[in-house]
Amino acid sequence: MVATLPKTDLRYTWKVTASSFLGNTLEYYDFLVYGTAAAVVFPKVFFPDASGFVATLSAFGTFAVGFLARPLGGLFFGSRGDRHGRKSTLMVTLVVMGVSTILIGLLPGYATIGIWAPVLLVALRLLQGFAVGGEWGGSMIIVLESAPPNRRGFFSAWPNTGGFSAQILITGVFAYVYTLSDEQLLSWGWRIPFLLSAVVLVVTFWMRRSLHETPVFTKAVADAPAAAEKAAPKHGPIRTIFVDDWRNLLLIIGLRFAESTPYFLLTVFALSYGTSTLGLEKGQLNNAILIAAVLSFVSHGVFAAISDRVGRRPIYFFGAVVVFVMAFPFFAMLHSGSMALIVLGYVLVLNLGHNAINAIQPAFFAELFPAERRYTGAAAGREIASIFAGGLTPFIATALAGSDGARWPLVAGYVMVGALITMFAVYKAPEPFRRDLNATGTTVR
Repeated sequence: MVATLPKTDLRYTWKVTASSFLGNTLEYYDFLVYGTAAAVVFPKVFFPDASGFVATLSAFGTFAVGFLARPLGGLFFGSRGDRHGRKSTLMVTLVVMGVSTILIGLLPGYATIGIWAPVLLVALRLLQGFAVGGEWGGSMIIVLESAPPNRRGFFSAWPNTGGFSAQILITGVFAYVYTLSDEQLLSWGWRIPFLLSAVVLVVTFWMRRSLHETPVFTKAVADAPAAAEKAAPKHGPIRTIFVDDWRNLLLIIGLRFAESTPYFLLTVFALSYGTSTLGLEKGQLNNAILIAAVLSFVSHGVFAAISDRVGRRPIYFFGAVVVFVMAFPFFAMLHSGSMALIVLGYVLVLNLGHNAINAIQPAFFAELFPAERRYTGAAAGREIASIFAGGLTPFIATALAGSDGARWPLVAGYVMVGALITMFAVYKAPEPFRRDLNATGTTVR
């Protein structure tokens, strides 16, 4: 069924978009600031008794733990959002996510409370991941369902730049943190980025309070119970997505590899690999990430606008091809030590490859599911995929490269395999960009 074009309040659409952008910025800020700290500080603060290589693996292991909780959060909050509304669910995920990050910043180190330090770190990371699992899907869907049908790819792309706005914030904060002495950095300096998330939390909470439910969700509720009962007479959204939508869940897992793997490789693993193995300056890599982060706002807007005209699949496939082609050249540029080549590598992989995928991912994933289980399907699918294609990336890349980093071609091959998986998933995926978001009952195949 093709979407109709009702009159939309664009001012309110931009307001919803801004709110979701801030929420997603907080989500990625919380998750990425942990990754940066795991690469630079956590091995010494929470795993001081281990060797350098083992401590780094342990720190990246706690980074991956957060991703294990994300599917549970996606299922729990997705089901809640499909039953009780997008807005109220997003208020809960926002608070849990922000508070858990602040508590990490207040956590004593191993030298103070011993083994309880890494134990509590893992517990808070799990709580953080649980909340993040519900945040992304809800923040994207509330924009998608409030935007004009012919521009929903464009509007839903902006909240998904939250990872790059967060990276800009992290880069700025750590630019100051890196000026501290090692003693200051390990005692209190590393806590600053975590505690600053409170600012984004307060601003986003204030903005979300004034939002109302999406027209799509309101219509689904207004037509209930008859329509909802007809769409899912026996089972709730969680069971239904695994019974009726399992093909699209598998597709989402495949679709995430060419997006998530290079992103975490360049923003987390490369920081550790570049400084410890190649002897590059931390500031040098941070500047490359910063440049790519700024350019991402342009590339997201361009790719998303094109996808509203030609469809999601062509743009997504293009991004996966770029990631595949750039896997080995990126490492060559990184090994060159040249700032110009390093920046070029980051721009090509992130802005031309990753951004083509990331820009349209919210619309692509959400459009695969009917209204009454859209939140559950999009959130759960993305977060289940995050275990394989996101959280394990720094850990796997570090293990593949080895203690001396000599096996880096294996890491490049790992990226290429992920890109191939995504290309196959795009080939098998339906084209949903003209789907009516009010449709219920049947999935897109």
